[in-house]
Amino acid sequence: MTEVLNVGAHALARVAQLLRDGALVAFGTETVYGLGGDATNAASIAAIFQAKGRPRFNPLIAHYPAAEEAFRHVQTNDRAVLVAQRFWPGPLTLVLPRRPECPVALLASAGLETLAVRVPGHPVALELLRLAATPIAAPSANRSGAVSPTTARHVLDGLSGRIAAVLDSGPCGVGVESTVLDLTGPHPVLLRPGGVAVEDLEALIGPLQRGLPPAEPGEGLRSPGLLASHYAPALPVRLNAVSVEADEALLAFGPALPGARCQFQLSAAGETTEAASRLFEGLRWLDAEGARVRARRIAVMPVPETGLGLAIADRLHRAAAPRG
Repeated sequence: MTEVLNVGAHALARVAQLLRDGALVAFGTETVYGLGGDATNAASIAAIFQAKGRPRFNPLIAHYPAAEEAFRHVQTNDRAVLVAQRFWPGPLTLVLPRRPECPVALLASAGLETLAVRVPGHPVALELLRLAATPIAAPSANRSGAVSPTTARHVLDGLSGRIAAVLDSGPCGVGVESTVLDLTGPHPVLLRPGGVAVEDLEALIGPLQRGLPPAEPGEGLRSPGLLASHYAPALPVRLNAVSVEADEALLAFGPALPGARCQFQLSAAGETTEAASRLFEGLRWLDAEGARVRARRIAVMPVPETGLGLAIADRLHRAAAPRG
């Protein structure tokens, strides 16, 4: 059985001990719920892969309570220090070269000589990381390829019985995963849009190289979240809908299109920040309700690709990708 713990001093201490003992525990961050395991323990990393059904070639993000602790395990540069000062704690992941003495298991970085590191912007997650006193690998706490979880209930829907515990810290505020920025080369590369807007990064460090194609199954990945089909509900997804067919469910943004069997509103006001916080909840709800009312597909209204809209569009394109 998976234990559900409400946030408190006793629960945090228990979860930290479970992590040190090699167990898997889901916990909330500002982005989504993460499935945590001791990043220095290869057996814990392997257990994460097994619980998620996650491809072994998909690297994980190591989470830390402070930038100085993360930077003890990776080789930094001026850009990395600058963006960390501005955006950490927060929904930004940096990919940097591993230091030779880095204790994080190579399995966590898929055998690469780089490591993805992050300092989450959530007080409960930060306190848990301080108490655990070890970097925590924490991909989204769902079965691989499925919709990411933004509540403890979502975690239990996919992983109940597969992990030791869930620390329930309420719904996630940002609602999409972190932005992933590769700073290993001469030019910064956006590997995954996410909770930090690209415009804000470019205002700080200049233009980002973009447009890396998503990796296909069997290819090595440079970052989490690059699989071609990911974040996918069971129902097929149709993007950029300007009308709705009678047998479709609707994921709405702004004034909703008429005619859907059921609908979920991301943001009636057309705000991408609100939409991001509701995206995964909406996909999950439409998947369940759509099946109940016998919808054959989810139609998705267009979302502008500015600010967090770029992250939303990325997740939706992956949700709509052909299934392998």
